[in-house]
Amino acid sequence: MSRVANNPVSIPSGVDVNLSGQNLTVKGPKGSMVFDIHDTVEIKKEESAITFAARQPSGRAMAGTMRALVNNMVTGVSTGFERKLQLVGVGYRAQAQGKNLNLTLGFSHPVVYEAPEGVTIETPSQTEILIKGFDKQKVGQAAANIRAYRPPEPYKGKGVRYADEQISLKEAKKK
Repeated sequence: MSRVANNPVSIPSGVDVNLSGQNLTVKGPKGSMVFDIHDTVEIKKEESAITFAARQPSGRAMAGTMRALVNNMVTGVSTGFERKLQLVGVGYRAQAQGKNLNLTLGFSHPVVYEAPEGVTIETPSQTEILIKGFDKQKVGQAAANIRAYRPPEPYKGKGVRYADEQISLKEAKKK
């Protein structure tokens, strides 16, 4: 049973929320997003909060999901999201050039990743990648796509990893 939908989403100052039927538009300093609320969920906008309720008892889980997605939208357009990746390995480098990210990951060719719309990629150092944006799903997917080029291997831990990721290393084969 979902209790997530019981908590209202608070609207910070500087964020404009428009509700027309089941269509929700959120605008803020970082950008604007449009979202269609599921038919089984009833949404109400008050002065500084948005509340969610299920139209029938079977829609409680969907109400919690819609509340979480709208909360991510409000947070994204007000403060934004970021993911940090680290490159671990000899000769592994990253360099941001405009919307492209050039990666040297031990392949015979350089890997070029083009950032999706609404996502910016920065490289504070050669072994750190910072992915920023207002859409949590796009930021997470971009980070997962970059990590998928060379995921951390289990023996030495070399590869592209999230900054907060713990890699459990395997023991080498004994003679």
